[in-house]
Amino acid sequence: MKGLFASHLDLTAKVMDMRLKRQNVVMSNLANMETPNYKPRRLEFEEDLQKALNLDSRGKMSKTSGGHMPAVFDAGTFGPEWVKDFKPRMTWGEDNLDLDKEMTTLAKNTMMYNALVTVIKKNFDGMKQIITEGSK
Repeated sequence: MKGLFASHLDLTAKVMDMRLKRQNVVMSNLANMETPNYKPRRLEFEEDLQKALNLDSRGKMSKTSGGHMPAVFDAGTFGPEWVKDFKPRMTWGEDNLDLDKEMTTLAKNTMMYNALVTVIKKNFDGMKQIITEGSK
C-alpha cells in the first residue's frame, strides 16, 4: 500500500495536522477572549504548503522548464508559522479579539478538515472494494 498512496497520504496527513493545530490556536484565542491585553494568535501554513508543492500563489504548478515534472511532496519541508499580532498602540475596540472573525475561522477550518477526512475515507473505501472484488 505504501507504493499506492504514500505521497498522497503524507500530504493529506500533514495538512490535517496543520488544520488541527489551527483549531487549537483558535480555541485558545476564544478561551482568552476576556484576558486583558491578550493578542490573538494565528497559524499560517498555506503559503509554505504551496511552496512545498511547487505551486504559485493561484494554486497552479510552477515549472522552471517545460520539460520538468513537479517534485514529489516532502512533508518535512513545511510547517506552521506562528503569527502573533503586535500593535504598540492601544485603541479601544481595535486591538481586542474579534469573536465573529474567530468563529468564522473555526467554521472554515472545520469544513476543510472534514473534507480531508472524506478524501482519505474514499481512498480506503476504494482499496477495500478492490480487495473485496479481487478475492471473489
